[in-house]
Amino acid sequence: MKKADSLHLSRVAALGCIVCRNQNLGETPAEIHHIRTGHGTSQRADHRKSIPLCHMHHRNGGYGVAIHAGRKQWENNFGTELQLLEQVLLELGMFYA
Repeated sequence: MKKADSLHLSRVAALGCIVCRNQNLGETPAEIHHIRTGHGTSQRADHRKSIPLCHMHHRNGGYGVAIHAGRKQWENNFGTELQLLEQVLLELGMFYA
Protein backbone atom coordinates (compact mmCIF):
# COMPACT_ATOMS: atom_id res chain seq x y z
CA MET A 1 0.00 0.00 0.00
CA LYS A 2 1.26 3.46 -0.86
CA LYS A 3 1.95 5.92 1.95
CA ALA A 4 -0.70 8.29 0.57
CA ASP A 5 -3.31 5.50 0.65
CA SER A 6 -2.38 4.61 4.22
CA LEU A 7 -2.71 8.24 5.30
CA HIS A 8 -6.08 8.55 3.56
CA LEU A 9 -7.43 5.40 5.25
CA SER A 10 -6.24 6.67 8.63
CA ARG A 11 -8.10 9.95 8.08
CA VAL A 12 -11.25 8.06 7.02
CA ALA A 13 -11.16 5.79 10.09
CA ALA A 14 -10.56 8.78 12.38
CA LEU A 15 -13.98 10.18 11.42
CA GLY A 16 -15.72 7.31 13.22
CA CYS A 17 -18.68 5.39 11.84
CA ILE A 18 -20.52 7.52 9.28
CA VAL A 19 -23.85 5.78 9.96
CA CYS A 20 -23.60 6.31 13.73
CA ARG A 21 -22.65 9.95 13.08
CA ASN A 22 -25.70 10.44 10.83
CA GLN A 23 -27.97 8.88 13.47
CA ASN A 24 -26.55 11.15 16.19
CA LEU A 25 -25.11 8.18 18.09
CA GLY A 26 -21.81 9.95 18.64
CA GLU A 27 -18.36 8.98 17.50
CA THR A 28 -17.80 5.24 17.37
CA PRO A 29 -14.55 3.50 16.37
CA ALA A 30 -14.57 2.62 12.70
CA GLU A 31 -13.33 -0.08 10.38
CA ILE A 32 -12.65 0.62 6.73
CA HIS A 33 -15.29 -0.54 4.24
CA HIS A 34 -14.14 -0.51 0.61
CA ILE A 35 -16.95 0.39 -1.76
CA ARG A 36 -17.51 -2.30 -4.37
CA THR A 37 -20.23 -0.54 -6.40
CA GLY A 38 -19.30 -0.84 -10.06
CA HIS A 39 -16.48 -3.34 -9.43
CA GLY A 40 -16.35 -6.98 -10.37
CA THR A 41 -15.82 -9.49 -7.58
CA SER A 42 -12.23 -10.17 -8.56
CA GLN A 43 -11.17 -6.54 -8.94
CA ARG A 44 -9.10 -4.84 -6.27
CA ALA A 45 -10.94 -2.17 -4.30
CA ASP A 46 -9.78 1.45 -4.53
CA HIS A 47 -8.56 2.70 -1.13
CA ARG A 48 -9.85 6.18 -2.03
CA LYS A 49 -13.38 4.78 -2.24
CA SER A 50 -13.75 3.77 1.40
CA ILE A 51 -16.16 4.71 4.16
CA PRO A 52 -15.78 4.32 7.93
CA LEU A 53 -18.21 1.90 9.59
CA CYS A 54 -18.33 0.53 13.13
CA HIS A 55 -18.24 -3.25 13.46
CA MET A 56 -22.04 -3.42 13.83
CA HIS A 57 -22.76 -1.43 10.65
CA HIS A 58 -19.93 -3.17 8.79
CA ARG A 59 -20.15 -6.90 9.54
CA ASN A 60 -21.71 -7.90 12.90
CA GLY A 61 -25.12 -6.22 13.05
CA GLY A 62 -27.17 -8.70 11.05
CA TYR A 63 -29.61 -8.11 8.19
CA GLY A 64 -30.52 -4.44 7.74
CA VAL A 65 -27.85 -3.29 10.20
CA ALA A 66 -24.57 -4.62 8.75
CA ILE A 67 -23.73 -3.87 5.13
CA HIS A 68 -22.22 -7.33 4.63
CA ALA A 69 -25.46 -8.96 5.81
CA GLY A 70 -27.54 -7.41 3.02
CA ARG A 71 -26.38 -4.35 1.11
CA LYS A 72 -29.70 -3.43 -0.53
CA GLN A 73 -31.61 -3.31 2.76
CA TRP A 74 -28.69 -1.55 4.44
CA GLU A 75 -28.71 1.13 1.73
CA ASN A 76 -32.49 1.55 2.12
CA ASN A 77 -31.93 2.14 5.83
CA PHE A 78 -28.81 4.33 5.79
CA GLY A 79 -28.14 5.65 2.26
CA THR A 80 -26.12 4.30 -0.62
CA GLU A 81 -22.42 3.63 -0.42
CA LEU A 82 -21.83 6.41 -2.97
CA GLN A 83 -23.92 8.93 -1.00
CA LEU A 84 -21.96 8.13 2.15
CA LEU A 85 -18.66 8.27 0.25
CA GLU A 86 -19.54 11.76 -0.96
CA GLN A 87 -20.28 12.81 2.64
CA VAL A 88 -16.99 11.33 3.89
CA LEU A 89 -14.95 13.07 1.20
CA LEU A 90 -16.66 16.40 1.94
CA GLU A 91 -15.92 16.00 5.65
CA LEU A 92 -12.28 15.34 4.75
CA GLY A 93 -12.23 18.48 2.59
CA MET A 94 -11.95 16.54 -0.65
CA PHE A 95 -14.06 16.68 -3.78
CA TYR A 96 -16.19 13.74 -4.86
CA ALA A 97 -15.02 12.23 -8.12
